[in-house]
Amino acid sequence: MTKSTAGLPLTIALQIPTYWTPEQALAVFQLVDELREAIWQCYALQIQDEYRHHVRPAAANLGDQDHSDPPF
Repeated sequence: MTKSTAGLPLTIALQIPTYWTPEQALAVFQLVDELREAIWQCYALQIQDEYRHHVRPAAANLGDQDHSDPPF
């Protein structure tokens, strides 16, 4: 694991136990789903803008193609 200058790891490895009961797995799944919904409620517009920012460059590159010469 790489350390940052502040001493905290830059990433945290997330390992999911393989011994959870179905009930435990469902509880974690529901927690993640609720977390996702809470984040969406607070940041929906910003998330949509960020998504557009990531998708737009790919779509813009498609518009740069020369369509006067067919590919065949």
